[in-house]
Amino acid sequence: MEVRPGANPADVKNYDTARLRHDFLIQDLFVPDEIKCIYSQIDRIIVGSATPVKKELKLKAGAELRAKYFLERREMGIINIGGCGTVTVDGKEYHFKRKDGMYIGMGAKDITFKSDSADDPAKFYFNSAPAHRTCPTVFIDPDKDILPENKKELGTLEDSNHRTINKYILPGQVESCQLEMGMTCLEPGSVWNTMPCHTHDRRMEVYLYFDVPKDSVVFHYMGEPTETRHIVMRNEEAVISPSWSIHCASATHAYTFIWGMVGENQDFDDMDNVPMEDLR
Repeated sequence: MEVRPGANPADVKNYDTARLRHDFLIQDLFVPDEIKCIYSQIDRIIVGSATPVKKELKLKAGAELRAKYFLERREMGIINIGGCGTVTVDGKEYHFKRKDGMYIGMGAKDITFKSDSADDPAKFYFNSAPAHRTCPTVFIDPDKDILPENKKELGTLEDSNHRTINKYILPGQVESCQLEMGMTCLEPGSVWNTMPCHTHDRRMEVYLYFDVPKDSVVFHYMGEPTETRHIVMRNEEAVISPSWSIHCASATHAYTFIWGMVGENQDFDDMDNVPMEDLR
């Protein structure tokens, strides 16, 4: 498990491109037949992936957690961005198609991942946060299970931001201690997300960008509103966003991204909006 320290905005504004990418960008997430975890000391989130191809993969705590098992003191959200597969939690199997999700509550001991086909393996992306109580484990089929009020179509093609926000894990949809997760899908011709931008001092966030064509790039914008920076990203790469940082993007093609948040509260609309004229 890779451990990354927190970030001070006074320091980050002096980072060059290489340092920004080293501290915030997560590359090479989906490694065949491996589970990969990045432990950020920003609100103790773990960003991870399981890519079973020829074998079943078992999630282990690792020395970094000092725990008997991964979810001894944690909760987890999973969304599959690959082919069909199965997650088994304490002996119970959950079958995933692409874009299906799941919440696993604190206390689940044995978690394994496998794919239906090695030719089209599942790609299980997960976020995990510290938890103080056990919430029910829930499977989420976005086509059937997400309530209408948690599937919102926003923006317009004229503004290059026509998109649908699918809220998988948050109050009123799936109960959790602090973790929130969802997926935003941009329509063809739209390339902007989360603009006008915002920060939320009470929560940090992680984005995973995917469905990005091979010859396209995403420009992810971060930093304090008056000290903005950008990170060039490609398909199936993630980025860590501290609570003091904006988090928005434009790209050379439409894309999809998974957002995960942890922190002080679970109020999705608790945002500190940044007026366009204040951006620098």
